[in-house]
Amino acid sequence: MMLRCRNLDIRLVYYLVIGVISLIFSSCSSIKKLPTSTFEQKIYDLLDTSPVLSTGFSGLVLYDLTNGKELLSRNKSKHFIPASNIKLFTLFACLKTLGDSIPALKYIETDSTFTFWGTCDATFLHPKFPNSKVLDFIQSKAKSKKLIYSYGHSTINHYGKGWMWDDYNDYYQTELTPFPMFGNALHVCKDSNGLSLYPISSKIVINFGAKPNDFKRNLSDNLFTLPLMTDSLMFSEKEIPFKDVASLNILFLEDTLKTKISIEKSHLPKEAKTFYSTPVDTVYKRMMQVSDNMLAEHLLLSCGLVISDTISSKYAIDTIKKLYFSEMITTFNWVDGSGLSRYNLFSPDEMIFLLKKMYSSFPKDRLFSLLTIGKEGRLKNMDLDNGKPFVFAKSGSMNGVYNLSGYLNTRSGRCIAFSFLNNQFNGPVYLAKKEVERILIAVHQSL
Repeated sequence: MMLRCRNLDIRLVYYLVIGVISLIFSSCSSIKKLPTSTFEQKIYDLLDTSPVLSTGFSGLVLYDLTNGKELLSRNKSKHFIPASNIKLFTLFACLKTLGDSIPALKYIETDSTFTFWGTCDATFLHPKFPNSKVLDFIQSKAKSKKLIYSYGHSTINHYGKGWMWDDYNDYYQTELTPFPMFGNALHVCKDSNGLSLYPISSKIVINFGAKPNDFKRNLSDNLFTLPLMTDSLMFSEKEIPFKDVASLNILFLEDTLKTKISIEKSHLPKEAKTFYSTPVDTVYKRMMQVSDNMLAEHLLLSCGLVISDTISSKYAIDTIKKLYFSEMITTFNWVDGSGLSRYNLFSPDEMIFLLKKMYSSFPKDRLFSLLTIGKEGRLKNMDLDNGKPFVFAKSGSMNGVYNLSGYLNTRSGRCIAFSFLNNQFNGPVYLAKKEVERILIAVHQSL
């Protein structure tokens, strides 16, 4: 009995000591880094007193690219949901992997057949891009040869990992396919000439009868319902994703070419040739400045195919991480190309690592031209300084999330890499965006 009590006392003392040590370390880790300058104090005060950002969790790193010094940091190693900030990693992968034009398709031909494999070229017959020579190329082959489409090199699902199933009707979540067409969506456009639909096909059904501004598609099929008197509504364009678009696009292509296309599941041979389409920077600018998810996802898949012979989001990400980010000390969680998934997790420090790598790897003028500039795109409310933009960055937002990472030119001529990540705040995203802009303007004016 005495032995049991003594053992019990020893265990109590042990757990008490462990608890005290844990409490000490926990307290130390929760202490905020004390500001070492008036500048730091000013920025921390703006962050702490923000009526929106202070309700959530924020991370901020400022790194001076001019002298290679970190100027300020808060929660720099904590992981955040990056949303569309993930497109910075997709852009880096593209700049490192793709050439000067987007691969349109892979093909092998004989005297009687033309077999082609999709390479995830999202620009094919996309209304936002000029017509490439891809359709003419396929048409020229169809005149004398049997067309065979193969998808044996693809392992992608129609949605990315962690995407929301009930966003199927929203323009920002189109399905993934090795051979995209029309942006994988129905385009409802209105201009001075009236209402137009693109594409028009017997493979889809369109009814009129929805509520005003309610443009929707059935969950299980390609039955679309548009508002009554759609041509009288105030809008310029709506995009509604197609269902089972991988199969649907081949039917669209048959209608366009007016010829039958055979389908098989053969692997992509190494000797297959590549036909190219749109210049890459045209596509990158839209991906970054409009934050086009469809382009981002398919560009990432194209990168994976260039590196190997398989279309797979996971393979593309794993390979790019191994090739270009193996020296990173911390481990981020990267699962898609657009940032739609809440499974993505990155820290401000990891974003800064990427920004420094991009800044040293590519010409500054080209890099900055691809990112949102001043009053253009997603940063249109960011103030200009004497008519010149000073922020070149990528935003990312979803419910309770607003992030901005990129480059900032100060009034004194210094170039700052910054990552400003905000999660779990209460209130609308646009208010968080205003606060981020207010703080970054203070950084611009103070340095």
